Amino acid sequence: MSSPTIEPRRIGPAVDEAVLAAIAGSPRMPGVVAGVTTDKAVVALSSAGVRAIDDSDEMTTDSIFAMFSTTKAITATVALQLVEQGSLDLDAPAQEYAPGLRDVAVLDGFDDDGSPRLRPRATAITTRRLLTHTAGFGYDFFNENYRRLTRDHGVPGVISATMSSLDTPLLFDPGTRWEYGSNLDWVGLVIEGITGRRLGDVMSETVFAPLGMSDTSFALTADMAGRRALLHHRRDDGSLKANHRWRFPEEPEVQMGGQGLYSTVRDYLAFIRMWLNDGRSDSGEQILRPETIAEAERSHLGDLSVTALPGVQPALSHDVDFFPGIPKSWGLSFMINDEDAPTGRPAGSLSWAGLANLYYWIDRRTGIGGFWASQLFPFVDPTALGSHLAFESAVYRSLRP
Repeated sequence: MSSPTIEPRRIGPAVDEAVLAAIAGSPRMPGVVAGVTTDKAVVALSSAGVRAIDDSDEMTTDSIFAMFSTTKAITATVALQLVEQGSLDLDAPAQEYAPGLRDVAVLDGFDDDGSPRLRPRATAITTRRLLTHTAGFGYDFFNENYRRLTRDHGVPGVISATMSSLDTPLLFDPGTRWEYGSNLDWVGLVIEGITGRRLGDVMSETVFAPLGMSDTSFALTADMAGRRALLHHRRDDGSLKANHRWRFPEEPEVQMGGQGLYSTVRDYLAFIRMWLNDGRSDSGEQILRPETIAEAERSHLGDLSVTALPGVQPALSHDVDFFPGIPKSWGLSFMINDEDAPTGRPAGSLSWAGLANLYYWIDRRTGIGGFWASQLFPFVDPTALGSHLAFESAVYRSLRP
């Protein structure tokens, strides 16, 4: 796909202004990195603020971020590579590849004593359903029943990166609803079951190395650790608190395909650029076939649709509804806005986000994509989300003659 005539001299200042506005507003952001790429090259990359609100280290364009759920699209890409190789059937029972799925049941409420009531599932968990979040798994920060399991029954949160954190029941029979959850963590285990290798090793060989993503990994090197932006928490009064203790587990039991990577904005832009460029790397290597890209960017929900997510743990997330009133569907594995968005993003674009207020979009029709990175809880912080939308809107305004 050819990119439009895009002038970096116009888009660069728009991005600079957007990141500066984010740290100057009230309440402010601690630090931000934002970038824009076409299918050919990065056309803007800017940073502002600090890596930690109580330190003097400036945020830089090579700062390292915990990527949270922006990890999911990379996991999905590896799964699609296995489909191309004939190793993975998206519609076969996923327990053929990840045996831990064999006995997963459906949560059918709670008994009077508070213990979970389970029933056998009526339909199969397939990898396609895992990729589209229709398999039935949820998250405890978006679903009250899952919240009850972690709060009252000792199920650890997925941030622990343990098998026990994935040992959760389904919220419904697979294929009957859409609900965002830990599905892509299971896709990571499907990949490991097929390849016999750790997920990060497979990603490194088939995605990171050919795309030049040298700062992307499940583990922090010493160099990466020295550039890491700290997680922050928004207090009730709007002020910020840096969390100097938090990081992903250093040697996770499970390399979580749904949320466990570290990376930089520049690295992720290389990944976005591959999707804009019909699956090709900058050097021309075919990471995914064009027909696979086309299949992945269409909706796979059938009659189902993406619904709003309630923030049941206010410290982690507000309620989530991107572009309220605009219908949204899901591909393999991205959200799709089915109508034009008010930012200028056209219908059919791909996007998603990460829990610490990271946001990206991939607009294959215009040939442009962007990434907005911060490290701030709770998710959809009004300043963070508003700043991202302002950034995206500024990018599209800069494309107009």
